[in-house]
Amino acid sequence: MVNKNAKLLDVGKPNLHRQMFPYTEFPGVVFDDEKVEYDIPEKIWITDTTFRDGQQARPPYKPEQILRIFDLLHEIDGGTGLIRQCEFFLYSQRDREAVELCQERGYKFPEITGWIRAVSADFKLVSQMGLGETGILTSASDYHIFLKLRKARAQAMSSYLDIARAALDSGVIPRCHFEDITRADYEGFVLPFAAELMKLAGEYDKPVKIRLCDTLGFGLPWAGVALPRSIPKLIHGLREIGVPSEWLEWHGHNDFHKVQVNAATAWLYGCCAANAAIFGNGERTGNPPLEALVVEHAQLKGMTEGVNYAAITELAEYAEKELDLEIPRNYPLVGRDFNVTRAGIHADGLLKNEEIYNCFDTKKLLNRPIGVAITDKTGAAGIKHWIEARYETEIPKHDPRITRVKDRIDAEYAADRVSMISDDEMFQWIQEAFGNDLPPLRT
Repeated sequence: MVNKNAKLLDVGKPNLHRQMFPYTEFPGVVFDDEKVEYDIPEKIWITDTTFRDGQQARPPYKPEQILRIFDLLHEIDGGTGLIRQCEFFLYSQRDREAVELCQERGYKFPEITGWIRAVSADFKLVSQMGLGETGILTSASDYHIFLKLRKARAQAMSSYLDIARAALDSGVIPRCHFEDITRADYEGFVLPFAAELMKLAGEYDKPVKIRLCDTLGFGLPWAGVALPRSIPKLIHGLREIGVPSEWLEWHGHNDFHKVQVNAATAWLYGCCAANAAIFGNGERTGNPPLEALVVEHAQLKGMTEGVNYAAITELAEYAEKELDLEIPRNYPLVGRDFNVTRAGIHADGLLKNEEIYNCFDTKKLLNRPIGVAITDKTGAAGIKHWIEARYETEIPKHDPRITRVKDRIDAEYAADRVSMISDDEMFQWIQEAFGNDLPPLRT
């Protein structure tokens, strides 16, 4: 299936894959029914782009905020290398100050790397900051080469190879970002370019890494889909021409709601690194959520001793309080209501056995005990659960005091209330219902 001897096809006009990308219609999914097998690396890991792609989605972080996020990523990683690298912009004084603050920590993980354009002037910034690796923008599709850079493929490849060689000459590992790879001419540009990079790696006896950038989220996780949209085939082809799994990294976007499954798919087919940003907060539609990939890794490879999964909750609390990040209440793993039920029948199930309506032990793993939100749908079982979660007591759900609180809630909604009952209201009504028999609060 893969032409291992593919040579650069220096065409006169761009290949825009109009069958797949008509532009005036939604993109087309083309099946070729050729399959590739799983190729799961022994070790897989996460790299972070919160301080690069993530900063293109919001006002710039302050250096001290970057340092705190960096500390929390280190805390989640726990010295395991699961969160292996963080990439940084280097262009402004604020960017460089943030890098210096993080460098002072002396952490092994995450390693600090840079990001530059494929121009020699940018490379000087990498050298000045003393970084051992940098990402280099090496756009791969004809959309970028012809329509943005206004170059031919041979010109683009030559300039990319020059900057990669300059990095190696300075002892810096280049990580070439194949921008827009899911619209690129795979045999006409991607494979020949990758092959030339592997020659450079052999010449210098140094790694030359490749980041597969799904710039507009066109990537698909299905092995039977035709190139260039099939993630399994994109990775398989690069592996076939000799690119080691350890030198491959996936970078996705969420334009078509596949960002998380696509990152996991990259792992499954031979890509060691999946690039992510905290809470998926990247340019436009966002990148794979880092916290989701931490949990995905645990599902694929098992719980990793040393990883502090509960620090994910701490990171979310910091993001909401200090970064003004609005995390949707129902956002998986960290949203305020992700493990909160409103339905009375669900609350009744939780009281019998919390595994019935909780996907895992959220208290143990994320320091997030399950909860019940009080609405007109909650019922007596939900009120019982709410009370027992906060007070040192066990109480039957048909206790008259619970009935009294339930009647108060029902009266609120009978009067056309639409908002849920607040904790302050619940504490007040329970105190009134229990009177002098009010049990002590749990500590």
